[in-house]
Amino acid sequence: MNWTEICIHTTNEAIEPISNILHESGASGVVIEDSQDLVKQHDSLYGEVYDLNPDDYPEEGVYIKAYLPMNSFLGETVEEIKQAINNLILYDIDLGKNHITMSEVNEQDWATAWKKYYKPVKISEKITIIPTWEDYEPVNSDEIIIELDPGMAFGTGTHPTTVLSLQALEQYVKAGDTVIDVGSGSGVLSIASILLGADSVYAYDIDDVAVKSTTINAKLNQVEDRVQVKQNNLLDGVEAEADIVVSNILAEIIVRFIDDAYKQLKPGGIFITSGIIQGKKQEVKEKMIESGFELLETNQMEDWISFVAKKPADE
Repeated sequence: MNWTEICIHTTNEAIEPISNILHESGASGVVIEDSQDLVKQHDSLYGEVYDLNPDDYPEEGVYIKAYLPMNSFLGETVEEIKQAINNLILYDIDLGKNHITMSEVNEQDWATAWKKYYKPVKISEKITIIPTWEDYEPVNSDEIIIELDPGMAFGTGTHPTTVLSLQALEQYVKAGDTVIDVGSGSGVLSIASILLGADSVYAYDIDDVAVKSTTINAKLNQVEDRVQVKQNNLLDGVEAEADIVVSNILAEIIVRFIDDAYKQLKPGGIFITSGIIQGKKQEVKEKMIESGFELLETNQMEDWISFVAKKPADE
């Protein structure tokens, strides 16, 4: 099968609504190429994921790209996308150039070309993540290497929300701990927990693709015997007690199971949450305090927030 790449030249303001339109039109994901990324000063201590090629980026604004299968419905789908984007003007959203182009992408190119962007990346003082197709030699003896096969469903563990979660796990995981990973995705947090010394991890995700991805990546890193993967809605029906509960998902979902996280944690247990935007920061913080947690840390990377909280030890 061949694919059609649809590329919209627009503004930062329009990224979220246009991305939503593309998802609703059948695109499984979008690519954002923002001209500001070429000049942004990154404050990461550990380096970037890949080198950016200026030729891939607009001189101003952003490119939003999505891939649609070439079939008999393509023409109708594209027209619906164009109309939905134009309708955003009714909501006073600046569309900028609003220039839309299309090009054909061969199946083989689609399957392999994206891999060039992903290279080994040092996430924290100890953790380095490498894609399965890259060779990598550890820099020092205590470096923790996590090998991931992101496929097309999940990233390579280098999004700011994931980095914040991994850095917190590196700080708080102790030898022999039991960890619950809520919304495991690629499984990177579960794998990291074991490699940092945890004895066992319960990894839950409602998405069966995520369950498969976590299972595959746990095997790649030879920790499958200590990571129990299960399709599950948050912490519904979970009975296991944990020393740490970690969750890197949207704030709207986090607030729904904070009470459950408190119940599943042992006294003195740690709750690590990430995936929180600035506008939801206060809501999540207030809910955690209301549930009985003591807030230990608030960390930020780019526009994302993470919290580390503790269940009082005397409970």
